[in-house]
Amino acid sequence: MDILNVIDPVQFRTYMLVLIRVSIMLFMFPVFSSKVFPNTLKMGFALVVSLLLYSVVDIDLSRFPMGVVGTGLLIIAEAMIGLTLGLCLRIFFASVQLAGQIIGFQMGFAMINVVDPQTGANVSIMDQLGYWVCVLVFLLLNGHHIMFMAMIDSFKLVPMGFFMMHEAMMVKFISLGSELFLMSIKIGAPVIASLVFVSVGFGLVSKFSPQMNVMIVAFPLKIVAGLALFGLSLQIILLVTRTYVSEFKELLMYFLFYIGGSGMAGA
Repeated sequence: MDILNVIDPVQFRTYMLVLIRVSIMLFMFPVFSSKVFPNTLKMGFALVVSLLLYSVVDIDLSRFPMGVVGTGLLIIAEAMIGLTLGLCLRIFFASVQLAGQIIGFQMGFAMINVVDPQTGANVSIMDQLGYWVCVLVFLLLNGHHIMFMAMIDSFKLVPMGFFMMHEAMMVKFISLGSELFLMSIKIGAPVIASLVFVSVGFGLVSKFSPQMNVMIVAFPLKIVAGLALFGLSLQIILLVTRTYVSEFKELLMYFLFYIGGSGMAGA
């Protein structure tokens, strides 16, 4: 039992506070919340990140709860912070997935689904293709670095166990939700419009040449055209993701500013 005397209770409490916020924020972000990664790996990663951060961030130990109720409220508040920040990124990825679903429907892939390893649900093939391309570009542009920097800044902007739902946050979420549909149309518009013209062309062919079995020719041709055009539209995903990553830190700081109550103080 002498080994327990080596652990400083003050340092241990500081580490636990950092661990609670870091682990919840990591598990709420879409990239790290995937079921592809084993839970043991997630816990080990959270422990290592918390170990690196606890010595460089300022923690008010008076906020360390000594009871079960206080601990539960602190965890709920930290979960709300992680959920709020994770939702910002989830909305962006959802716009790419929505564009892929619309394109897949236009190509005739409405009934052809695959199992999403992250959620275990059946999703469209084009949905998954666009999503993983977007995730790859997001990581290549160091979007995960911005997430970790925002995590460090959150200890300065938001006290432990504190969460404030400001009106400006709701307005921002509504704005992000409206941009979701607009961005999905921007990503999928070239492919969607091209496939519509292909369908119109085959409709005219079937009108002028009724003896021709258009369905046999149209279905594989729409798949080939859709895949080729979707491959070309991946450049749009690159441009959209680059624009989002350039504004990602500002978006996270916006929410952390109001979550920490700074918006009320400024008012």
